[in-house]
Amino acid sequence: MARQKGIIPLEGTIGNITFLKTRDGYLAKEKSSIPASRMYTDPAFARTRENWSEFGNAGKGAKLIRATFNQALRLVKDRRLTGNLVKMLVRVVQSDTVHERGQRRVSAGNLSLLEGFEFNSGSRLDQVLYAPYTVTVDRAEGEVSVSVSPFVPAQAVIAPGGTTHCRVIAAAAAVDFEAGSYSGSLDQSADVPYDQQPVTLPALSCNVPAESTLPLLVVFGVQFMQEVNGSMYPLQNGAFNALAVVKVDVDV
Repeated sequence: MARQKGIIPLEGTIGNITFLKTRDGYLAKEKSSIPASRMYTDPAFARTRENWSEFGNAGKGAKLIRATFNQALRLVKDRRLTGNLVKMLVRVVQSDTVHERGQRRVSAGNLSLLEGFEFNSGSRLDQVLYAPYTVTVDRAEGEVSVSVSPFVPAQAVIAPGGTTHCRVIAAAAAVDFEAGSYSGSLDQSADVPYDQQPVTLPALSCNVPAESTLPLLVVFGVQFMQEVNGSMYPLQNGAFNALAVVKVDVDV
């Protein structure tokens, strides 16, 4: 696919070239001469159909993760999130060593590949928060906690201009990729003034089903706010907020 250049952007089809507008600008692509029916039936396209199937599995997994952490993801704004998450889950699907090509699944892949995934590529957690933190998982009790070491906000947090307060947020869930279901909870700290005063925060605590054998995913991040006349407002609609997968616990 090529990017359009010129003072007059085009949309529509001229000959075998289709012009379209996307989030990445105006693009142009050549129209395929292969009938769709052939793509679905011809043995020569068996690999293509296998790739379609596995890409579909990755897409379903990405949709489930977005639903699982919907409350936390409302605080993060990144138009590339869906594409980046699907791309990562394609890697998870391809790591499945149990099923045949074309049948590989997220649930049978190496879910640990998700650890470190950033939901906001424009504001990475590892470039926003420099205070050490620890994640503790107790499967027997169904408890997950994230503890942040004492820190000075103006020194340990890289905040955008206009920030008056920040908070940390954590969410954890047991995710069943086969059934398309999940169960978990979210916790967040109080609003912390963005200044030079040392802060000690209580551990964030999330509940998941006790003694679950499902994969447990834990996300953690930082949210920035601005106080105006005693009320808190999200800064830039969450464009600078950071959120990442900080733990993937798989029962073995």
